[in-house]
Amino acid sequence: MSGFVLARSLRATGGKLALAAFRTRIFGRENVPPGGAVLAGNHVSYMDPILLWCGSSRPVHFMAKKELWESGFLAWVLPRLWAFPVSRGEPDRAAIVTATDLLARGELIGVFPEGTRADVGAEGLQAAHGGAAFLALRAGVPLVPTAFLGTERIWPRGARLPRLAQATISFGSPIMAAEVLPEGGRKERVAALTKVLMERIAGELEQARGR
Repeated sequence: MSGFVLARSLRATGGKLALAAFRTRIFGRENVPPGGAVLAGNHVSYMDPILLWCGSSRPVHFMAKKELWESGFLAWVLPRLWAFPVSRGEPDRAAIVTATDLLARGELIGVFPEGTRADVGAEGLQAAHGGAAFLALRAGVPLVPTAFLGTERIWPRGARLPRLAQATISFGSPIMAAEVLPEGGRKERVAALTKVLMERIAGELEQARGR
């Protein structure tokens, strides 16, 4: 991927500082495959996408709510940090096409299937949306179950600024859509793939807690 000088410079400097400041432990980087893939993880903190952006083995693109593009500065900087807009709460064909094109070019997309951050102390994972599985099926790329642990202590819900605490990111083995082939159409396949994905994320969380 050419260009994106700002993002590459920031990831090489501020990104490394952020990982060091939050004593971020990263496991399973080798599970991020070459080529396009969807990195899909649990969501407990604003720090989740930040640390994933900093700590992935390769650059990660994220969808960001379209309202952020209403700010002149953010509208300028977000595309330069591998982000692209999405309309939340409704199907956004433009965002789907952008994500599919990026995956087809061998890029990584970061997605949080739960959609919103879970409350601190909540048991288990929240109900998942099918967006991550849909993109993986549409682009024919693997899903990488990704677990975030400790980020809820760094930037808990309601806190204005992050705090210093240790974080863990754990990348699991890729899931290929071919592993999940139920009878029925795309809707059924998306549901089945999403179920497998969330089970794998839960498994990664358990492993991360034991490390």
